Amino acid sequence: MTAFYEPLGSGRFAPTEHTAGPWSPDAQHFGPPSALLVRSLEEVPATRESRLARVTVEILGPAPLTELTVRARVERPGRSVELLSAELSAEDKVVARASAWRLVTSDSTEVIAGGAEPLPVPPERAGPADWPEHWLGADRGYLAATEWRSVRGSMVDPGPAAVWVRQRVALVGGEKPSPLQRLFAVADSGNGVSNYLDPRRWWFINTELTVHIQREPAGEWIGLDARTVVGPDGIGTATSELHDQGGQVATGAQALLVRPR
Repeated sequence: MTAFYEPLGSGRFAPTEHTAGPWSPDAQHFGPPSALLVRSLEEVPATRESRLARVTVEILGPAPLTELTVRARVERPGRSVELLSAELSAEDKVVARASAWRLVTSDSTEVIAGGAEPLPVPPERAGPADWPEHWLGADRGYLAATEWRSVRGSMVDPGPAAVWVRQRVALVGGEKPSPLQRLFAVADSGNGVSNYLDPRRWWFINTELTVHIQREPAGEWIGLDARTVVGPDGIGTATSELHDQGGQVATGAQALLVRPR
């Protein structure tokens, strides 16, 4: 298999072993399902030149390694601003919903401002990233289907970290992933990259992923510069600057449920 999903027709997809996450061999890492939802949102017809500006993925339950169905539609039409939605189902149970604002584009090149500088080490000079040895999938599943290179910090040690990531496999068999599909295949990894707690003792599970997009990324590599903040009441937030080699392209955030195992 050379893709996260094989198409079955009529919005149905068969996940491959490449989607399996580091917590359980029976549940997908939510990067590929998030990218699959974005793929469906991108396929919703538009009457004017427009682009997704914000996508929120609400995670309603684990995504099993069984047949999935994806559907998308326009929730609120408009000439300049539209609200789209999508659902991801397994065995007639909705496991994730996405909402997205699609905005009409215009030329704002002369007022570009505020983006973070490019990551200090390009992918070709960054060394291989290490994963905690007790995480599943360093040699299988999602972690093996994506290439990881370390820029600063470490996923073995607690605290903020920055990495470069690229897919080794397609999102859907027979297709080349779009720039935003590549972005969302990586964006859900912010809490793992910047893990602050020992995952053998603590859960830090994200219930959603929200990404605000300033521009579409160029190239195969996606940079993830992430940090996690944990509050006193079992709630945390992982935030990420998302990059291509030219600089910041988006900002991601995940709400975290934090509790002892």
